[in-house]
Formats: sequence, structure tokens, C-alpha cells
Amino acid sequence: MPVSTSRQGVPVWRLRTTRAQWLQFSAWLVGVSLFLFCWKVISDNTMWVFVEDAGRQGSDLLSRMMPPKWEYANVLWKPMWDTLNIATLGTALGIVMAFPVAFLAARNTTPHPLVRSLALMVIVSSRSINSLIWAMLLVTILGPGVLAGIIAIALRSIGFVGKLLYEAIEEIHPTPVEAISATGASRLQVMNYGVLPQVMPAFAGISVYRWDINIRESTVLGLVGAGGIGLQLNASINMLAWNQVSVIFVMIFATVLVSEWISARVRHAII
Repeated sequence: MPVSTSRQGVPVWRLRTTRAQWLQFSAWLVGVSLFLFCWKVISDNTMWVFVEDAGRQGSDLLSRMMPPKWEYANVLWKPMWDTLNIATLGTALGIVMAFPVAFLAARNTTPHPLVRSLALMVIVSSRSINSLIWAMLLVTILGPGVLAGIIAIALRSIGFVGKLLYEAIEEIHPTPVEAISATGASRLQVMNYGVLPQVMPAFAGISVYRWDINIRESTVLGLVGAGGIGLQLNASINMLAWNQVSVIFVMIFATVLVSEWISARVRHAII
């Protein structure tokens, strides 16, 4: 089968080899077979009777959410404030821990390859466990409350901030670093005057972006007892108070919108 390539804007046709044709056919065959196998597994484990009735159940649930019980909002201000504190303090704590880890993980700033491996292990460990799972573990260890939520958000943020920051450190321009090193500056001075000025804008943007994400994640930590508005959401669902649930949804949606606007403005001002 002929395929088209471009040479200076002019299409050039060449014949695909038999080996290339078989490789393409095999790739398509494996992809389609994998899709069909996954679809069979999902279909076998799905109760289609419930799926067929999902539309009626969904409309019935929405009807029970209306009208929202707006006076219930007075109860939610304190839990929402706890949620914001969990996100903000957890982000700050995660940033404090991620900042040195990122410098230890970057190839051009790590003191030793073994130290870099350990720092990368910390980053991967943090990123591989969801904040909800961290919260479940910490609630078991520390007991229910805001403290477990703050630490869960912090542990999750280390991997996110650390990975993006160490990649930004590795992409800095080497010329300022070489120029400062040539003056006989110490390693700390090179970091302070050659590396930090180049990565601080990226670091600020990453931190604000992570805070925006943590606002969303902290709203559900209360489902496992880690404090915040998720506790009220879980209690309302358990009591089948759907008109209260709708108020919680509206408040969470409004909070996320505001946090998105704030983070966008801050990132625009910084970057």
C-alpha cells in the first residue's frame, strides 16, 4: 500500500514494505482484540437491568433534590471553611516538603545519583497513592478530623509539585549557572543566583495550580472522616436528605469556580 510523505511541501509516494504492512495489521488486530476482550469483561460484570432503569432512577433522584433546602447552607459555612483550610494548609505543607525533594531529584542539582534515586522514590510513592487513600490510612492512625485531611493533601502534593518542579530545574538554561560557577561561587550561591531565579516562576505557577486541585480533592475527604464539607455530604446521603445534598453540591460547585478564577488570575500575574 502506498503511503504519502512530505518533502519541501511536495507529497512523495512510496510503497510500504510487506513487513510494515504486517506490523500495522498486527497492531490493529491486537488493539481491536483487546478492546473486544475488555468490553466482554465489562459486559459480563454489568447488571444491564439496572443500566436500563438508570434514566428513571436518575430523574427520580433529581426530583427529590428539588427544591434545595437553602436554609441548610447556614450549617455548611464552618465545614466549607474547614475544607478550604485543609486544601490551603495541606498544599503549603506539601510544597515545603516537595521543594528540597525536587532539587535532590533533578540531575543537574542532585549531590549524588543514589540521593536522586531516593528522591524519585519519594515522588513516585506520593503520586501513586490517591489523596482519598492517604486520608483513609491517616484517619485510622490519627483519628477522624481536619488534621488527617491536611496531612493527606500534603502527602499527595509532594509527588505532584516535586515532579513538575524537578523537570523545570532540569530544563533551566545552563549559561547563568556556568557564569556564576566561573566566578568561584559556592554551590549554595550557584543555586541561589543561578538556579532559583529561573525556576521560581514555574514553582509559583505549579504551587497555585496544585492548590486549585486540592480544593476539589479536599471536598471528598470527609467521606472517609478526614473533615470538611464531605462529612456533611456523607451524613446527608446516609439520611437520604437529598434536598440538603443539592445545597452541598451547589456550594462545592461555587467554591471550585471561585478557586479556579483565583488560581487563573494568580498564574496570569506570575507567569
